[in-house]
Amino acid sequence: MRRRSKKNVILAVLLLIGGFYLINQSDFFMAGLGSSPEHLSDELTWQAERLIKKESWVEQGDFLPLNVSYQLLAGAPSTQQRYLSIGMSSVKRKKGSYLVPTLKSLFSQSSPEECSSMVVIVLLADFDVAWRITTTREIKTAFASQLEQGQLVVIHVPEEWYPPLTGIKRNYNDAPDRVTFRSKQNLDYSFLIHYSAGLGRYYLQLEDDVSSAKNFLTTIKTRVEEQEAKKPTWAMLEFSHLGYIGKLYKSEQLPLLARFLFLFYQEMPCDWLMSHFRELMTQKVSIVFKPSLFQHMGTFSSFQGTYNKLKDKDFEEGFYANPSAEVYSDISVYKNHIPQLAWDAGEGFFWGRAPEKGSYLTVVFTEPKFVTGILIQTGSGGKDLLDSAQVELGHTVIVSDKDKTCKEFQPVGTMENGNFQIQDMDKKYTSESSCLRIQVTATQKDWVIIQKIRITTKSSKPLS
Repeated sequence: MRRRSKKNVILAVLLLIGGFYLINQSDFFMAGLGSSPEHLSDELTWQAERLIKKESWVEQGDFLPLNVSYQLLAGAPSTQQRYLSIGMSSVKRKKGSYLVPTLKSLFSQSSPEECSSMVVIVLLADFDVAWRITTTREIKTAFASQLEQGQLVVIHVPEEWYPPLTGIKRNYNDAPDRVTFRSKQNLDYSFLIHYSAGLGRYYLQLEDDVSSAKNFLTTIKTRVEEQEAKKPTWAMLEFSHLGYIGKLYKSEQLPLLARFLFLFYQEMPCDWLMSHFRELMTQKVSIVFKPSLFQHMGTFSSFQGTYNKLKDKDFEEGFYANPSAEVYSDISVYKNHIPQLAWDAGEGFFWGRAPEKGSYLTVVFTEPKFVTGILIQTGSGGKDLLDSAQVELGHTVIVSDKDKTCKEFQPVGTMENGNFQIQDMDKKYTSESSCLRIQVTATQKDWVIIQKIRITTKSSKPLS
């Protein structure tokens, strides 16, 4: 009997506990069903507003907030958006510094109009206070004018805004200090890109140890216009195939890129992450333009001062901004060294048999251009020079059965020692041109090599 009464007591307790549980659950479900209609209405309204917003959720800026605060060390960004913002991050190096020469190259290789259409943002990303003070002082001394005109801004992000940089993942079995270095670099770029969003219509990522080609901004503008005409949905254009140098983005995509680098900062190096970002933005293949507009000039790496001899073989020291064009010549071609190779980017050249007086090479632009500068180089090792020729600009394209040319030409100068160079042509020639012609003025026995024909142009539209 005692055993039976014990069992009854235990059963009664279990039933009592189960009853309380069911009552509580019933209250929970009833509370859910009895929610205020106003509360539900508010939730649905908020969701509906988010879905029907005309601007994209990227532009609203209220997603995945990036919690960071900046210190302005020098300069101040203009309230007017520029055509191009250029970002670079710099840290203290064990051997030498390339930051000031890099900035000098950017500004010296740009015309006044180009400088007014860009803003350079430098993130001093080292936590060494003394180094930041010294570097900021050097920049203020060397670039007082650019800082005053809003063409240069120097910023810093304090260490407390960074997530953990030690004890993090080692996905590729890198040494811990290497993992820390590349992870911090991802965060540096994330903060830099986040700050730069909106300062320019386009954003160019550089490193702090590069030299730039002359008139690189005008070339970038030309390439962007060409790409937009082909396919406007690109995510990244590359003006150097090295590292994180010369990568161009649309400003509206920078918030996403900044958060992408932040979220995956410890997973892999930045140049690998950027490739993943491009693919995620549905650009499956790289779009790389040649020649490269930026050359790596650093000898010692920012990581432990190790020796670094990396160079971009597609970089051209001189200016390159050639628009789309077709090239024709009546000079007999040797093998596959066709006239077009003298115009196009790369290492190719035109090689022709001995030209006669009256022979020509004519470049016909796809669209008329305001030509501001011309560079022509012929010969190789002092041989196969074009001895005697006149350089001309033409107007009004005419088409024949064998080629295209212009109806009338105007001389701009003559070749000397196989070369020709002229700049600031817009001060004298105020109309657009449709052709560039090299007209041979004397027969020669030697063959001729035209290594390169390079021109700069001025847009009829403002850069900004």
